[in-house]
Amino acid sequence: MRQILVVDDDPDILDALQCVLEDAGYTVETCKDGGHAERLADEASLPKLIILDVLLSGKDGREICRKLKHNEWTKNIPIVMISAHPTAKKSVFASGANRFIPKPFDITNLLNTINTEISTS
Repeated sequence: MRQILVVDDDPDILDALQCVLEDAGYTVETCKDGGHAERLADEASLPKLIILDVLLSGKDGREICRKLKHNEWTKNIPIVMISAHPTAKKSVFASGANRFIPKPFDITNLLNTINTEISTS
């Protein structure tokens, strides 16, 4: 199963990523807030990778990343963080993210990053 969870508060980004990833053969679940991501440990099936925006409405993606990386059930899920703020790169790695991709992102680079992270996890 090649399931990816995409968390971003911008519906256009969610739609675009869902289309691109499904065209690449992935099963995609999207959500507009971090609440679902924070409750992943309660899910029966976990995604193979999470794409997580740094700044969500009312939530900080870096805090969500920290929580996921400290949870026994979710700590090994690769997390690719995305942001329109290139200065966020340093702080996302401090929160435990595996990769950072600045917005706007190159689709080929995004897919290569996802494939690499899934194949090495």
